Amino acid sequence: MSRASVEIRIGLGSCGIAGGAEAVRAAVVEETRRAGAQAVVKAVGCNGMCHCEPLVEVVEAGGAVALYGNVTAEAARGIVRRHTRRFARPRLDEYKVDRRGGGERIVLENCGRIDPQNIGDYLAREGYQALEKCLRQLTPEELIQTISDSGLRGRGGAGFRTGLKWSLAREQPAGDKYVVCNGDEGDPGAFMDRLVLESDPHRVREGLAIAAYAIGASEGIFYIRAEYPLAVARVREAIRQAEARGIFGSEFPLRLEVREGAGAFVCGEETALIQSLEGQRGMPRLRPPYPIQRGYRGRPTLVNNVETLACVPWIVRRGAGSFAALGTERSKGTKVFALAGKINRGGLVEVPMGITIREVVEDIGGGIKAGRKFKAVQLGGPSGGCIPERLADTPIDYEALATTGAIMGSGGLVVLDETDCMVDLARFFLHFTQAESCGKCTFCRIGTKRMLEILERLCAGQGRPGDLENLELLAGHVSRGSLCGLGQTAPNPVLTTLRYFPEEYQAHLVEKRCPAGRCTALIRYRVTDNCTGCTSCAQVCPVKAIAYRPYERHEIDDKLCTRCDMCRQACREDAIEVISP
Repeated sequence: MSRASVEIRIGLGSCGIAGGAEAVRAAVVEETRRAGAQAVVKAVGCNGMCHCEPLVEVVEAGGAVALYGNVTAEAARGIVRRHTRRFARPRLDEYKVDRRGGGERIVLENCGRIDPQNIGDYLAREGYQALEKCLRQLTPEELIQTISDSGLRGRGGAGFRTGLKWSLAREQPAGDKYVVCNGDEGDPGAFMDRLVLESDPHRVREGLAIAAYAIGASEGIFYIRAEYPLAVARVREAIRQAEARGIFGSEFPLRLEVREGAGAFVCGEETALIQSLEGQRGMPRLRPPYPIQRGYRGRPTLVNNVETLACVPWIVRRGAGSFAALGTERSKGTKVFALAGKINRGGLVEVPMGITIREVVEDIGGGIKAGRKFKAVQLGGPSGGCIPERLADTPIDYEALATTGAIMGSGGLVVLDETDCMVDLARFFLHFTQAESCGKCTFCRIGTKRMLEILERLCAGQGRPGDLENLELLAGHVSRGSLCGLGQTAPNPVLTTLRYFPEEYQAHLVEKRCPAGRCTALIRYRVTDNCTGCTSCAQVCPVKAIAYRPYERHEIDDKLCTRCDMCRQACREDAIEVISP
């Protein structure tokens, strides 16, 4: 960027594009050209503030930065005029937003700041310097020691020590070895890997190359779910650009390719992933041997998560001590979380290990939507656990979260309020894991099905004596009798909701009532005295359960009502309430 210019960045990740960022970019380009402005218009990835998309960030020549959210095409033209024409100052206060985060950005340091499809941008921000340092200053053993000293643990969920994993892979006999980037992100509500791959693909490529150098591999594979077409395209372009530039190709030849996963959640488990790479059905296999001993094509294979690899260049550049200085005694560095659910500022945040759940939800996420009460968080994806608000001061590290019955997982964090039913939540996540079970293990295949049947009965008001005891019994059998992490952790949502919200299970079982008003079989709708007879509810009811009577208080025919909630959403007078008899 020249000294006289203004840099205008438009977020063009998947979330920005879905929000209309392409139209915003077109408006910025058009207005810049029309005004003859000295401005550089740059398409960047998402900076994590997904709740504000489309996002426009303006960096002025003096270094001043202005960030605008929820930008329209018309507002984009005003932004160009405001920052490029001295006497044009249109009001744009309603679009200004504050950048929120948790401090040091390691994984996300380039996201939203560089053009992910321009290798020059990456090189200008210390890109590939870590790989150069490895090739020219560090032996593989010294590199592995650096990663070990940093305290980096796998960010895919299990938290295995990365340096130890690399060391074990290095010790395998020389010959064909493989490195694999696991980008098969399948958790509902999680999008950490997608955002990083879309916004900073060269960073992950550099991390994978460093891992390959460490263990002596000559081939690498990006395994990315096919539902992430933008991530797939940008990683392929990053590989092409690096090869065209000859990034250390003569010193360290590394063949890289991208493979697209078919969307099976179980393929996030490394042995199932390898089966998929080999063209077989994605099913876990017994370990040992571990993939680092015998993996892809029977050769030693190192599998690391996207976020894990994205940490590596930063550690090599800054030193192990800088990373180890962040976090807690046993959980070092930062962690990226996808904030979703009933939160005011949803999106991606990077926070230091050791921060509390409450700080993430209330300080960074802006608290609960519509002023409702913070009830709980579902942490660690569908195989994670539900942590109640009273334990929200629990620090985020691997061991502390384990004491609550939850897991770190890959970083999905779904926030819940008092309108969420914990029995229904357990049913939802168990339905997901049951459907995604590969079926290889009897306990996972049949045990989760029996558990799901019990939960569905409870949500329908048809619970039987002994159901809660049977849920706990089955959960133990499924966890102990399953081969892979999917089955071993599938009961977590059930066990944690039983542990922390037993009164809700009792209400469903004994009273045939849903306290949160969520389970449709256990609720009904009622019109209150606030009704003015505007007929809005009658007009949207799909089954004519509300008679069309203008200026009269309406009534709902409970026998016809399907509990679709359309009437309550359409009511302008807040005159329709949900009750659980």
